[in-house]
Amino acid sequence: MTQERLWQVLDPFWGDPRTLSALLCSSVAAVVLLKWLERRQIQQKMEEARRARDLALERMEKAAQRFKQENPGTQTAQILSLTMVELVEKLKDGSLSPESVLYSYMGKALEVTQEVNCVTDFIHGCEDQLQKLKNQKEKGLLYGIPISIKDHIDCKGHISSGGMVKFLGQVKEEDSVIVQVLKCQGAIPFVRTNIPQTMINYDCSNLIFGQTLNPLNHQKSPGGSSGGEGALIAGGGSILGIGSDVAGSIRLPSSFCGLCGLKPTGNRISKLGVVSPIIGMKSVAAALGPMARDVDSLALCMKALLCEEMFRLDPTVPPIPFDEEVYTSSKPLRIGYYEGDGYFQPSPSMKRAIQETRKLLQDAGHTLVPFAPPKIDYMVDELFTRGIFSDGAAHLVDCFKGDIVDPALKSQFNTYRLPALVKRILAIILKPIVSVWRSLVCVIGNLHTKMGVFHFQSEIGRLP
Repeated sequence: MTQERLWQVLDPFWGDPRTLSALLCSSVAAVVLLKWLERRQIQQKMEEARRARDLALERMEKAAQRFKQENPGTQTAQILSLTMVELVEKLKDGSLSPESVLYSYMGKALEVTQEVNCVTDFIHGCEDQLQKLKNQKEKGLLYGIPISIKDHIDCKGHISSGGMVKFLGQVKEEDSVIVQVLKCQGAIPFVRTNIPQTMINYDCSNLIFGQTLNPLNHQKSPGGSSGGEGALIAGGGSILGIGSDVAGSIRLPSSFCGLCGLKPTGNRISKLGVVSPIIGMKSVAAALGPMARDVDSLALCMKALLCEEMFRLDPTVPPIPFDEEVYTSSKPLRIGYYEGDGYFQPSPSMKRAIQETRKLLQDAGHTLVPFAPPKIDYMVDELFTRGIFSDGAAHLVDCFKGDIVDPALKSQFNTYRLPALVKRILAIILKPIVSVWRSLVCVIGNLHTKMGVFHFQSEIGRLP
């Protein structure tokens, strides 16, 4: 049939408005149906993950109750009140058993997560790890210490969700390097903790496991992205946790929850076996690091991690052990500090914290040197943002296929998925506006600081 003859046959068909309307309606209906089915599949995956979490917590609760019934004399409150250094000493000298410590923290972690929703999984292999410790001749630096692990760090037999549907169903066949090293040092990873979707957020919420609250104030966030760690440790349900940090993800939850946290130098600790929706970050390096109630716990954890086992498992990590001599030295230090970075106006409380810390260090004999960090107009936009999103966030956006965006990330996600040309045009338009806005914020911030000092001085003057 010739092309002309074919068109003569089809022409009356396509020219009928009713036919066209029917085709359009059926197409729209098909698209709506497909969208509904896709969303339903996503919700089913989330529901399965929540059921798995609930079953894991039930298993954890049964284990804790069984130990409590079999050992009614366990001094749980006393165990939970000890610092990590004290706990290590008592575990090594035998005055406390690893069982009593593990199950005490299991019970407390359950209480805390019921209150603030911070635990996403029970690491069921912890009981096997407990039994292995009894057969080990050498006791590691973290012998018998229960440890909580951030959700995106791989643990054998568990899913590292990253707060995203994309990663659900991918059961890990082996532990991440950091978990292997912790076990080698006698630690017992026992729970995994909640994170925000994608982990590029200062809050702690995702559509799979929900919102985590701050145990010190349920109206506040524990911070992110290691928010589940911050909430659990601050609530007393863990004595040591492993988080991760790119732009404050350990430091912010530690600050919000009244804890100590450390972001080590990039590549100081192995990141093999860690899930992330962002790839290719080289200039802005993510880091795994410890979170605890005091600095001594952080130091002990770093000392344990920076060992031959880590250097063997990941040869890309520089084989530099913890320098005990430098850490314990009383030699006065020369320390640089600044109260503002020139980009964002610090709050009065932040400035006060810097000033109080400076005074304490000076009183201890150290030399404090004020300095101004280099002011580069393109520092935040060019070096930091492009260092994280070197591909224009294309991979991150791709990770959302087959997922639902958390409302807390909507504005961010909508920006990420804009075409590159639109982003460039918006940058040209908004750049002068942002500069004016930053200047205005600095002026208001300085005025607020002065008013705060004046109010403080006035209140002091009224004291008897």
